[in-house]
Amino acid sequence: MSILVNKQTRLVVQGITGNEGLFHTTQMVAYGTNVVAGVTPGKGGEWVLEGKIPVFDTVRSAVETTGANTSVIFVPARFAPDAILEAADAGVSLIVCITEGIPVQDMMRVRSYLDQKKVRLVGPNCPGILTPGEAKVGIIPNNISIPGNIGIVSRSGTLTYEVLYALKMAGKGASTCVGIGGDPINGTNFVDVLDMFEADPHTDQVVMIGEIGGTDEEKAAEFIARNMTKPVVAFIAGQSAPPGKRMGHAGAIIEGGTGTARDKVLALEKSGVRVANHPEEIPGLLG
Repeated sequence: MSILVNKQTRLVVQGITGNEGLFHTTQMVAYGTNVVAGVTPGKGGEWVLEGKIPVFDTVRSAVETTGANTSVIFVPARFAPDAILEAADAGVSLIVCITEGIPVQDMMRVRSYLDQKKVRLVGPNCPGILTPGEAKVGIIPNNISIPGNIGIVSRSGTLTYEVLYALKMAGKGASTCVGIGGDPINGTNFVDVLDMFEADPHTDQVVMIGEIGGTDEEKAAEFIARNMTKPVVAFIAGQSAPPGKRMGHAGAIIEGGTGTARDKVLALEKSGVRVANHPEEIPGLLG
């Protein structure tokens, strides 16, 4: 069992003929993901991966022909907002946007539109979603995790990989790993994913990887205290970051006295979350 992606996922790759899109499509197919179509305007009628995957001009034609229900986006930042909107209009229920560098104003427009439709966006600027042993949508490496009962939600791609591998080395597996991305405006937040893990009968405990900036971790702490029955272990990146300095992600900046690592750690601990000082401590904090 899993959340968001599994063996029933029928994936269309937007930007499949670009270098990044083609490389990661190859990796997703090798993992066992059911990639049914690709989209590149002007390349409709072509095939990729030695004739295995058809390419369409539009997401709508790909969905109508192949029954795709999920999209992953590997297109440049200037085209990504329209790619997200196109996927939403084509009727896919889940969109995963890997693209980084999308302007905040563009994402505000996209988020406002998606909120009116029954479409879930994960990202942008995220590593995607992995359900070990079933499917991966995005760029999470193929060999760093094993199936299990631990749900993982993270703002940081690199730390996601580190934690998945640390769990694997400890013999612990993941139900699903969701990289929500670190941009100020994204489609899915910690609370959204925590709620899904709480409802998933095959997730017994949760790892949450946050970072400085914003108040999403504090909101997650409130949700955990009120709604979560499953134990949560967390790590907050950027604990040594000076105020006012952006650290990696566009959303990882401390402003106006909010968003510090200490604020987040205290809020989580107050909610009963065990917070690791270093990522490698996480397996030992899990039951």
